[in-house]
Amino acid sequence: MALAAIAEDNLFLGFDVIADTVNPVGVSRELWAQTASNGAAHLLNVEVICSDNALHRKRVETRVSDINGLVVPNWHEVSKRTFEPWQCDRLIVDTALDSVDVCAFRIAKEMERLKFAAQ
Repeated sequence: MALAAIAEDNLFLGFDVIADTVNPVGVSRELWAQTASNGAAHLLNVEVICSDNALHRKRVETRVSDINGLVVPNWHEVSKRTFEPWQCDRLIVDTALDSVDVCAFRIAKEMERLKFAAQ
């Protein structure tokens, strides 16, 4: 809620906002939709997936936190998290198929498309 409030304030100031957050449930997705609406902004939802389960597990099990004291979740915790299917449009990028650069390019391209569609 705090992050959404900060994002909304920045939208009111005329800034673009990118919120890199995990939104596994409808309530959190609705919060961001409302935040964008309140700030008269276009919302681009991006679902980042890793379609290769073995690769996903390897990434989870080998990652190291770069934040002192932050313990990252293990594979069991990640695989048991609640995830509600999306009920709205979103861009899906698959990190098992595409590099980070390709995923970022696709996101930027879609952001530009939204920007020009609004004009």
